[in-house]
Amino acid sequence: MPGRVLSVTSEYVPLVKTGGLADVAGALPGALRGQGWDMRTLIPAYPGLIAKAVAKTVVWSDPDVFGGPAQVLAGKVAGTDVLLLDAPHLYDRKGGPYGDPGDFPDNAKRFAALSWVAVQIAQGGLPDGWLPDILHGHDWQAGFAPAYLRFSGDTRVKTVMTIHNIAFQGNAPAAMLGALRLPIEAFNPDTLEYYGHLSSLKAGLATADVITTVSPTYAEELMRGDFGMGLEGLLAHRSADLYGILNGIDDTVWNPETDPEVKPYSKTTLKRKLANRDALLAEFGLQANSGPLAIVVSRMTDQKGIDMIVDTAADFVGMGGALAILGSGEQRLEEALKDLVKAHPGKIGLRIGYDEGLSHRMFAGGDAVLVPSRFEPCGLTQLYGLRYGCVPVVALTGGLADTVINANAMAQQTNVATGIQFHPVDALAFGQALRKLMELHADPKGWAAMQKRGMSQALGWDTSALAYAQLYESLTA
Repeated sequence: MPGRVLSVTSEYVPLVKTGGLADVAGALPGALRGQGWDMRTLIPAYPGLIAKAVAKTVVWSDPDVFGGPAQVLAGKVAGTDVLLLDAPHLYDRKGGPYGDPGDFPDNAKRFAALSWVAVQIAQGGLPDGWLPDILHGHDWQAGFAPAYLRFSGDTRVKTVMTIHNIAFQGNAPAAMLGALRLPIEAFNPDTLEYYGHLSSLKAGLATADVITTVSPTYAEELMRGDFGMGLEGLLAHRSADLYGILNGIDDTVWNPETDPEVKPYSKTTLKRKLANRDALLAEFGLQANSGPLAIVVSRMTDQKGIDMIVDTAADFVGMGGALAILGSGEQRLEEALKDLVKAHPGKIGLRIGYDEGLSHRMFAGGDAVLVPSRFEPCGLTQLYGLRYGCVPVVALTGGLADTVINANAMAQQTNVATGIQFHPVDALAFGQALRKLMELHADPKGWAAMQKRGMSQALGWDTSALAYAQLYESLTA
């Protein structure tokens, strides 16, 4: 029997986004509505967010939420119900949600407050009688929510904790136990203690009724030391409660037939994609070329394999390829990419920063999208590539392994390949994958067939929403 879910997150499209967490948190309410579940989302009221919501009403308040007064405003954004935690002492500040540059020193308190308020709502409901059956926390920022609920003794509300990226764990000094309103007796290896410190992510993983992550392969990888980042033992212990549910994408926003940023095309009018290719070459100041135009839309970090792109780019353009890159991140990688542009004018283009509209134009104009991540919980980039006929070249890890069918000999023989995978995840194997890309692109008929297969994949939220709905139902049965 469908019920009510309080989703707790630090990011939410279309209000605030630094990565894929925002896309997922923003898509879930609408996707689950189709399964009969009523989800409302609690997020911090960063500067400017309250103005973006309509029909706002104060539904909760407290004079002391971790050092200052706070209230929650219920409203609607793009037709979905949101709850904005308005606590100026915690969220009314310049920079990104977590700090810019660097992290805000009180992030542990800022997001513990989000979790604490979530539990007040979960237990007390809202003035309109809305009382959730399930509290669903996303990543470390909501990790203390299942813990606060467990420590309160409440067993009515069931809890789900989703790992979007285990690399970020919300660590804090043990001395903050009192300030974060956590019981000292819970500071032990089974619950809160993490190598002598606190970890909000560990707290959530240890206390939630079930744990999910964003792809089946990533769920398996997390129980290994080279992926679990210190939490592999806990996750192996809780393996019976760990579920991998693959992310989807909003296939109405990401649709080359209706995307306002691009010249429209579909898998049956694929030749029209060439006009987007020409436009993208011009936008990046690149020369026309007969080889593949590869794109990169990414944070510039070693996790994303940007160093491998630096190591292989010269060979790739030397074989006739071209490269358009959009993103920002570590300065040393940004500088290395700038040096590549200087060394290969007209063949490599770079935009530092993030531009949502440009990213759409890049998928529409690119022949291939490069995703050489060392680990990737799910990844949305390769899904956007498939949707736009921009063939993914990906590392064999996490959600990349689950969503791209490698163009090996058998897959090509049976006409099922949708992209290129490489393993091990190093520059040598990536370079080999780029040579494979050159070979496949040189066969126009086979290339077009692979593009069409990718564009035919079911990439929306229907399957994933059903899996979440079934999980919720199992908890409330």
